[in-house]
Amino acid sequence: MRGLAKASLALKGFSRCYITGAKKHSSTVTATISRGLVRTQNDPGDDVYDIVISGGGMVGSAMACCLGADPNLRGRKILLLEAGDKKAMAGVPEHYSTRVSSISHGSADLLRGVGAWDHITGARCKPYRRMQVWDACSDALITFDHEDDPRGGDMAYVVENDVVAAALAKRLDALSDNVEVKYGSEVADYAWPNSVAAADSVPWVRLTLGGGETLRAKLLIGADGPNSAARRASGIRTVGWNYEQSAVVAVLHLSEPTENAVAWQRFLPAGPVAMLPLSDTRSSLVWSTGHRHARELLELDRESFADAVNSAFRSDENRSEMVAGRAGSLFRSALSVLTPSSPAGSTRRQLPPRVSAVGPKSRAAFPLGMGHATDYMMRRVVLVGDAAHRVHPLAGQGANLGFGDVACLARVLSRAAADGKDLGAVRHLLEYQTERQRHNLPMMAAVDLVKRLYSTDAAPLVLLRTFGMQATDMLPKLKEHIMAFASK
Repeated sequence: MRGLAKASLALKGFSRCYITGAKKHSSTVTATISRGLVRTQNDPGDDVYDIVISGGGMVGSAMACCLGADPNLRGRKILLLEAGDKKAMAGVPEHYSTRVSSISHGSADLLRGVGAWDHITGARCKPYRRMQVWDACSDALITFDHEDDPRGGDMAYVVENDVVAAALAKRLDALSDNVEVKYGSEVADYAWPNSVAAADSVPWVRLTLGGGETLRAKLLIGADGPNSAARRASGIRTVGWNYEQSAVVAVLHLSEPTENAVAWQRFLPAGPVAMLPLSDTRSSLVWSTGHRHARELLELDRESFADAVNSAFRSDENRSEMVAGRAGSLFRSALSVLTPSSPAGSTRRQLPPRVSAVGPKSRAAFPLGMGHATDYMMRRVVLVGDAAHRVHPLAGQGANLGFGDVACLARVLSRAAADGKDLGAVRHLLEYQTERQRHNLPMMAAVDLVKRLYSTDAAPLVLLRTFGMQATDMLPKLKEHIMAFASK
């Protein structure tokens, strides 16, 4: 309970940052600039770009594609800096990657709009039409079906991150007249503009690359991940914490071919375990658990690891007889009186397909945490994706929040360019921040609350979440609202 109180206070801090951001922003910029970061930028040898995007992962590349394809930005100098090599695919890889994303309808629309979606579906992309989430401590479960989605059709799509990156790289090749890409280029130093331009200075961001090359940006977009150098150098603060958990990811081989169109997630006391479909014979595992248990899972032989996964979805060792039995029955009876059109017990728990093996060299783990930038922007700098926010993977919304940032910022910059405005001005960047924080903060708060509520087997909290899950499952309109919000 102490952890829940801590989370509540921190999330209230998020809200205060958001509500007061517009009023305090000008003073924040002044304070940031006063930290000794101001330098004169009048070197005539610097290349000047209208927009520089630092970070060429999925979100940064999508940002570059959106800006490069926008007719209102035609003729503007746009540069994408990517520290790694170009992501290219000569054909479909033989083996599946461990890092995948659940792509929502909104994200698919964005990728379709820049011409990358056809490349993705032509490579490897698995839709799912149903999701089942259930509690290991009780019989409580909730299902989301494609019929609950106002848009109908598939609920979402599971795609390897490498496939998305390669599709976007291919589109950037086609947009080379509008977007310059520098691979193997990382920013080594940042210098920020004066708050009021003097006669001998230029109010732009100056970037020094690792090789010594310098350039200037009228607008810098930080898309360089959760440890964003652009965010740290700008002085933008973050609020967050580590979960003392790691996510173990792997490619699972199923015991027999199946339609495999369901996403499965079970909440264990140590953290949620999820199976996402990759094909009729393969699934992707995301198992959030303590660091020590994660190391133990990675050290298991392939057969023992498959047994551990099957047990995680099937074992009753964490089941509370008191909650699953009498209390659960009372909850269902009470709910059936309140919602007679949705009889209690109408949803039956199903089990995912059995796992027969794990792919060779397909296991990895990475630490989990939550983080949120108090501001998404300052003068001539704006953050997108994980540079602005980091979230637990239990809801599969990390990539979707980032793509949502891209869609919003691209729209704001397109409108500013059409009106002849300065792309790095605070006014429209603040419009982006306001819109995205209104969406991102509730999602992040809900994910953090669910994570904490299910990270215990204490009877009172098990009772509380059992009632909440059963009630939600019996209210179709509420499920539709949840799905509509998550699919944006």
